[in-house]
Amino acid sequence: MQPSDWPEVEKIYQDGIDTDQASFETQTPSWEAWDQGHLTTPRLVAKDGEGSIQGWAALSPVSKRPVYSGVAEVSIYIDVKLAGQGIGKKLLSELIQQSETTGLWMLQAVTFPENEASVRLHESLGFRLVGRREKIAQQHGVWRDTVMLERRSSHFQ
Repeated sequence: MQPSDWPEVEKIYQDGIDTDQASFETQTPSWEAWDQGHLTTPRLVAKDGEGSIQGWAALSPVSKRPVYSGVAEVSIYIDVKLAGQGIGKKLLSELIQQSETTGLWMLQAVTFPENEASVRLHESLGFRLVGRREKIAQQHGVWRDTVMLERRSSHFQ
């Protein structure tokens, strides 16, 4: 992912937000804010044969504390019109592989339990369900639960 990809990445992100199944956020941040909140690598985009972005994946640190430097949270968004075509699996697989080469030992994902496709995707690539956080935050005035999944790298047992 390059800064020049942001307009397409942002549209996919906003479309995901608009489903009310991807995030508590209601609007995307600026490129600068997004850039500051995510690790510099890996940041991935999936493109079709014409170069249009179909989806993206990136990691953000879970803490500024040095002891958690090997733990990151997954963000993955696929163009809503292309869901179910395997793009997410390819992106997440590559994200996992690249995260391990950068020394990350644990990835976590947080999603709404109703987002069954996301839960299944993560579980299919070795994430395990850690638990459910009940009524952790409100979305449009309604309390929502989230589920947390995590994947420990086999390189750091």
